[in-house]
Amino acid sequence: MDKSNDVMTSGYNAKVEAFRDEEYPMLKGSVYLDHAGTTPYPKSLMDSFVRDMTSNLYGNPHSGSSSSQLSTSRIEDIRLRVLQFFHADPADFDVVFVANATAGIKLVVDALRAVPDGFDYAYHQASHTSLVGVREEARNSLCLDDHQVEEWAAGHSPFDGHNEDRPTLFAYPAQSNMDGSRFPLRWSETIRRDTKSSRNRTYTLLDAAAYVCSSPLDLSCAETAPDFTVLSFYKIFGFPDLGALVVRRQAKEVFNETKYFGGGTVDMVVCLKEQWHAPKNQFLHERLEHGTLPIHNIIALDAAMDAHKRLFGTMKEVSEHTAFLHQRLDRGLRSIRHGNDRPVCTIYSPEPTSQASSGPVVAFNIRNSQNAWVSLAEVEKLATLKGFHIRTGGVCNPGGIASALGLEPWEMRQNFSSGFRCGTDNDIMGGKPTGVIRASLGALSTVSDVDAFVNFIAEFYQDLTLPPALAAQTTRPSTRADLCVHSISIYPIKSCGHFQVPSGVDWEVRPEGLAWDREWCLVHQGTGQALSQKRYPKMALIRPTLDFDRGELRVSYTGLVSARQPQEISIPLSKNPSLFRPPTTLGSRSSRVCGEEILAQTYASAEVNEFFSGALGVPCMLARFPPGGQGKSMRHSKAHLQKHQLPSSLATSVSKTPQLPGSFPGDRPPSPPDSDTERSAQERRILLSNESPILAITLPSLDALNEEIRRAGSHKGEISPDVFRANLVIAPVSRSSQRSIEPYAEDTWSNLQIGEDGHQFEMLGSCRRCHMVCINQDTAEKSQEPFVTLSKTRRFDGKVFFGVHMAAVTSQTRFPTLRVGDVVVPS
Repeated sequence: MDKSNDVMTSGYNAKVEAFRDEEYPMLKGSVYLDHAGTTPYPKSLMDSFVRDMTSNLYGNPHSGSSSSQLSTSRIEDIRLRVLQFFHADPADFDVVFVANATAGIKLVVDALRAVPDGFDYAYHQASHTSLVGVREEARNSLCLDDHQVEEWAAGHSPFDGHNEDRPTLFAYPAQSNMDGSRFPLRWSETIRRDTKSSRNRTYTLLDAAAYVCSSPLDLSCAETAPDFTVLSFYKIFGFPDLGALVVRRQAKEVFNETKYFGGGTVDMVVCLKEQWHAPKNQFLHERLEHGTLPIHNIIALDAAMDAHKRLFGTMKEVSEHTAFLHQRLDRGLRSIRHGNDRPVCTIYSPEPTSQASSGPVVAFNIRNSQNAWVSLAEVEKLATLKGFHIRTGGVCNPGGIASALGLEPWEMRQNFSSGFRCGTDNDIMGGKPTGVIRASLGALSTVSDVDAFVNFIAEFYQDLTLPPALAAQTTRPSTRADLCVHSISIYPIKSCGHFQVPSGVDWEVRPEGLAWDREWCLVHQGTGQALSQKRYPKMALIRPTLDFDRGELRVSYTGLVSARQPQEISIPLSKNPSLFRPPTTLGSRSSRVCGEEILAQTYASAEVNEFFSGALGVPCMLARFPPGGQGKSMRHSKAHLQKHQLPSSLATSVSKTPQLPGSFPGDRPPSPPDSDTERSAQERRILLSNESPILAITLPSLDALNEEIRRAGSHKGEISPDVFRANLVIAPVSRSSQRSIEPYAEDTWSNLQIGEDGHQFEMLGSCRRCHMVCINQDTAEKSQEPFVTLSKTRRFDGKVFFGVHMAAVTSQTRFPTLRVGDVVVPS
């Protein structure tokens, strides 16, 4: 913005600050940044309206009395004034008064629904929910992005095999109510232009509700204007609660097929013996304004336009003022950075390079210095306490939210299945926010509002301290940082094959374990018992793959199958209730996992269940856990420190057992059974894993085990890390650092710090092993090793151990992520 505009805006801002407390007493002491959601009205407007109401008597316009005629006269004058406000010629446009923009949309939809063959519908992905809902009334519907709309404007219809007798409606917002993005008003004319001569005419509907809050809408050219424009006056003026549908007269034939008529919309109605009526046809609004109009709201609109002009001048002035504030707010939020130089705000709105590209809205979320999302609900609660008026959540823009946050349809449905509902506090699910923080500026906003908000974000959410990871690395021995995450594996279906997390992919760690780990299991159709590799080794040949692009769990079977048996099947990742058996059937029957009784939801699909039954040769069903997380759907970690991990003076039986180097730490403090650590372990939630959220092994320990097996000569080849079914394999960074830790040093660790952000993990104790480790995960064949050697070298108190249990130290608003190659620092 140039200096002349700076000067103009400075004067405008001073004017608003001068009258704000007097005209808007409800905002005194608060910071107003929610113009698109809550628009206050000035005291002088209400005073003027009250004087009008106490000085005049207004009656039902559908009468000939003086009070009724006064109402009719005032309403028609205000109708004309509305057209003039948008530079629309009354010869080319008509105004229909409605309750709000949504009601205007519904009028158009009701008319098109009455067309004999219905209508097709296309809408832009940034549309408000009220535009999205139109699709439910259409024969066919499409959601389009910018590129697809531009292709349509160039003459390439998005509809294949379009019915030539069926009209099409295209709807889009002039400005996204989510992030302020503005879309070309020319779309209305260019998309309509190529269908003028065809029978399947395309009509355009412009949602101008967000746009007209702060910008002038020019409908002076009827040839390029939308056929239908909807808006809400309270978003501009604060009062009254009233909306409008502005109809281009060339599109009025859309309403010819409407059936319903209400009071005041007909010239004659016959009911007795015959059923006939004659609708009013002089003006379109006479046919569409059913029943008694909201007389007093329409009259209040006259006072609102007077007050707005007196206080703020023209919409052009409002637009320039809000554009200046928009730049200031955007620049201020982008400049806030943590001490590690990470941005505090992730901004979804386009950078305000011009008024044509974006309106005065900034949609964003906040990350802490460790890159974890900050809860929207917590931000809103603190903002409310500090007097800030903002909006958080999905802001009634599902397409815009999904696009900005990278939420795939299956993720949104999964969030719903997991309890997310509009208006709830479930604002971070699956490692992603479910909504945004929105600051929207209007005529009443000021520089002090913007600056106060930027300072608020910096004060409460900017972390200028030294990053914990850096601090830790400067104080720990360098040899301890010579470890890394060698591989990450999850086991979506309990006891089946693993899915290896690709290198370079961040994987979320939740309190109950790694994301997607052991959420499914196979249960016997007769007993409900969860199947295990110990009894059904061929489960190792069932290989699940997470396909996030398609929102599916793809499962293949690598063993021999009959000619009729498919090799692969796909299961939606969504927890859509329709996928499962109803609670009144086997879908809610009890099952047993690791000796515990649980309630798991079984899949209803015969195709899915027959795939697994055919592969394993046992009648089974796929089940998902947990359905609700209550009662029998809740499991807790049983992992705890073992005797061989305690000081030797407390482990009396240790000396009787052979050991490998590093097996018996002498410096680890005791952990009494009634300690806080032990109690918290019992409260730690898990899904279908045996004992703990996460299982880890180290390559030095595996190398030591393989060396013992080779020395005994009891097995050909190396034992693969896969047989231990660990989530994390920890290894030295390089061969040269192989001896940075001794074999089984993991027994001594109390905590791990992983990754550059220093995510903390608590070690819960060694993992007890059974002969399932003897199943080759590639061939499903059984052997004696490594259990035989483990029973000789890693047996303590009659139990065999290899690997360690662990859990992330998390909060409700911070779930860490791991990736292959992350530095591991034990303590």
